[in-house]
Amino acid sequence: MKNIFFVGLCLLTIVSAFGQTNLVIRVEDSLTHEPVIAATIRTVTKPVIGAVTDVNGIARITNLSADVKTLTVSAVGYTTGQFPITTGRDTLVFRLKPEVEAINEVTVTATRTNSRIEDLPIKVEVLGQEDMDEESAVVPGNVSSILGDISIIHIQRTSAVNGNQAIRMQGLDPKYTQILRDGLPLYEGFSGNLGVLQIPPLDLKQVEIIKGSVSTLYGGGAIGGMINIVSKSPTSEKPTFTALINHSGLKENNLNAYYSQRYGKTGLTLFSGYTNQAAVDVTGDGYTDSPQIKQFNFHPKFFYNPTDHTRVNIGYAFTQEHREGGYLPALEGTEPNAYRNITDLQRHTVDFDASHNTSENNSLTLKGAVSTFHRQNTDYRKLSDGRQSSIYLEGNDLVRFGKHQLIAGANLTIEAFRKNPDSTRLVDYTYQTIGGFVQDDWQVGEKVALQAGLRFDHHNTFGNFLLPRLSVKLKPADPWTVRLSVGTGYKTPNLFVNQTPGALNVSLIFPRLLPIDVATVKAEKSVGANMDIAYTKTFESGLSVQVDQAFYYTYVNSPVVSAFASTSSNLGAYTQLINAPYNLFSVGTDTYVRLEYKDYELYLGYNHTLSRRDGPSSPDPTDNSYLPLAPQDKFSTTLAWENEHFRFGIETAYVGTQYLYNNQKVANYWFFAGAAEYHYNDHWRLVLNAENLFNVRQANYETVVSGPITQPTFRPIWAPLEGRIVNLALKFTL
Repeated sequence: MKNIFFVGLCLLTIVSAFGQTNLVIRVEDSLTHEPVIAATIRTVTKPVIGAVTDVNGIARITNLSADVKTLTVSAVGYTTGQFPITTGRDTLVFRLKPEVEAINEVTVTATRTNSRIEDLPIKVEVLGQEDMDEESAVVPGNVSSILGDISIIHIQRTSAVNGNQAIRMQGLDPKYTQILRDGLPLYEGFSGNLGVLQIPPLDLKQVEIIKGSVSTLYGGGAIGGMINIVSKSPTSEKPTFTALINHSGLKENNLNAYYSQRYGKTGLTLFSGYTNQAAVDVTGDGYTDSPQIKQFNFHPKFFYNPTDHTRVNIGYAFTQEHREGGYLPALEGTEPNAYRNITDLQRHTVDFDASHNTSENNSLTLKGAVSTFHRQNTDYRKLSDGRQSSIYLEGNDLVRFGKHQLIAGANLTIEAFRKNPDSTRLVDYTYQTIGGFVQDDWQVGEKVALQAGLRFDHHNTFGNFLLPRLSVKLKPADPWTVRLSVGTGYKTPNLFVNQTPGALNVSLIFPRLLPIDVATVKAEKSVGANMDIAYTKTFESGLSVQVDQAFYYTYVNSPVVSAFASTSSNLGAYTQLINAPYNLFSVGTDTYVRLEYKDYELYLGYNHTLSRRDGPSSPDPTDNSYLPLAPQDKFSTTLAWENEHFRFGIETAYVGTQYLYNNQKVANYWFFAGAAEYHYNDHWRLVLNAENLFNVRQANYETVVSGPITQPTFRPIWAPLEGRIVNLALKFTL
């Protein structure tokens, strides 16, 4: 009897053993593939059996019933996921997605494939939602401040009295940086001359920055780089409302509001903002260092998803602005004959974006924009009055097959300028560009990815352009990534782009401009190369490290520059555009380091750029002059600490080795800023911000304005004019 009982017990044990499973599981970060420590793994049904991962991300589960087919995995900072149990492997690997999507799951729209940033063969830097939320309270009026924090970008002020600014990338003139809004080139020609950086950040989702020549993507202009400003979209059926009020020591007042909500298949975002800034003379020389600005922005956008495969977005943007600078008593009415610079502008834009997924692997997209821009400017008591109408249309087809993402499309750009009666010698023109492009993203293997692109553009005035580009991404070993990119570009001549004067005292004000001689002035062509070596790792202590070392080179043939003309007016010699008798090149390195540990975050950036003329192409072979207003050294750093209710930050920037004309070197300077924020219940934020803490101003080094008050002369602007700026902002989010 005992033998029979023993045999039965053994048989029961064997049957039970065959009905149970022992598992070894490794939990990884889906992006970095680093082990996730202290992740909890458990069964979905009772009885609950589970385990916790060790320092290597490993957990072991024994005696698991064979009926269990799925396990749930959760960890702090990650989205909880369910994973199927597969057989035939010694170790199961489960990958968790980080919970903070704004930092780790960034989708880039500028490349048209809507790929994750870490999957792209081309290097893209993204300022995400968290950055936009912070900037909307620190500097509510525009995005220039946050862009200027990046070491490879230099914000150049182009006017001493009206506050206009432009963007330099990789040491090149501002005209070589292309600006997009939601993937649309809305700021070209006359309409891009003023106000691009007057875009408030409150309704922005992110800003995408692509360094180097990427003209293959959107046509001419992106020789030094491209910046895509992306609007928010509604994400919840619960309403979101944010209101912000700000006041600064420069007599600037901002009132901005943003609303978004989904209603089933439809959605809406709505931004409205008003800026009222008084003219201020900081230096005491009588001229406005900070102009008078009255600006209103209105930006509704409608979203419609009739099916799971189709979406349509339609937006409207309206901007109206009055801007006035010059001799302050003239603005106040006590010196009616003194110098004033007055600008009134109005911008209307209607844009749309429609896409339809014909299958899981094919997507058709049609997008475009129609805009009008009217600008009246009085400078030196001379009126310029013009209107530009612009159209951009694009259709593309994205196909995914195997390891390829292939996109092909065509676009049409129309830019029509019409002059109203004024005192300038400008003439009407209509530019039309028809382009076709194809781009293939090929994941060759686990460690190699390629992106090859080709564009052909036909411009009705300046001819044909063929633009090839090739990018390679290598993953030699975790956590290293290497990206290489070579591309070509072009830039058609345009009187109204953000030009830097080609020589000292050459004026770019509209009353002095002569029309372009299209028979003699040719488009600029370029070739550029970029290389990035990136290291990203999160250690067991919680320390996160990102290091990026970039190298770049750009060469521009026969750049279009402004020069003195043989004719003159009562304001002096006219200005004409010509192809320079020299070429340009820019070569440099850019170093980026970001450290995060618990409540602390540290950013370090250093950029070194050499930009100058290429002498052998010049009549004077010794002419190797540096490009004016292009700093050779820029160092940026940000240190921030945040807890449940407070955030403190300190920013530092160094601008050095900067030249004007004829290789005239100017002083190096440091720039410091600090911000303190108190937030309560995710609803209220109170921010105190101070820019330029030590009051660095160009007037501390030289006289900026000279000559009579009726016709003054202004020095080139190479340093801040306004000095210290302190602002206090209150932000409420529902």
